[in-house]
Parts: sequence; C-alpha cells; structure tokens
Amino acid sequence: MEKESIISEELISNKIYFIRNQKVMLDRDLAELYGVETRRLNEQVKRNITRFPEDFMFQLNENETISLRSHFATLKKGRGQHQKYLPYVFTEHGVLMLSSVLNSERAIQTNIQIMRIFTKVRQMLLD
Repeated sequence: MEKESIISEELISNKIYFIRNQKVMLDRDLAELYGVETRRLNEQVKRNITRFPEDFMFQLNENETISLRSHFATLKKGRGQHQKYLPYVFTEHGVLMLSSVLNSERAIQTNIQIMRIFTKVRQMLLD
C-alpha cells in the first residue's frame, strides 16, 4: 500500500531549477522538505563527501547565486536572513544519494516523491 504524499507535487516541482544545463535542487529547499536545518543537511553531506561527486552536487558561484536570487521576490531585511555561504545544489543523482545519509522516515518518503517528480520533468522534456 502506497503512503500518502506528504508534500505537494507542485511545491517540489517549483523547487527544481535548471543550472549549468542540469535539473538541480538547492540545499536549503531540500532541507526544508526533509524537515532539517540546511547546515545539518550539509554536515551530513560533508561527513559522507565521497558519495557526492561533482556530477551529484556542486556549489554555486556568486553570479549563479545572484541570478537565482533574482527569481525570488524581495529579500527579507534583518540580521540572519541571508545565507553566509554560497549554496550547494544537488542533481537528481545527488538527491537520490541524500536518502542514504538522511535516514529518517520523512526523508525517505520525501525522496521518493522527489524522484517521481524528476522522472515526470524528464518525461515532459522528452515529449
């Protein structure tokens, strides 16, 4: 019996970006979906860095970060509202690999949903 989706398909789809000709998801978006802090997600990745080669995960450069930021509405004002570091992004394979380092039930179910949506996006691009 399949479990109910815990996160809407639209919400996940809106968090997939095309950067360097790849479909990717931001570390902070994934952390939000998994219900963990971004720094905790990145800590787990760094502890298991051999699982994340450059074609699974890479860090955005400053220009890419600025360009991506322009896609969002106005920035929040105030201390602690912006990332101190350039974000990491995960390709489809990187997202899949995250399931091996984030071993909670929510992470597993969220990963299943994300993989299904990546598959739909790929199929839409082929059609």
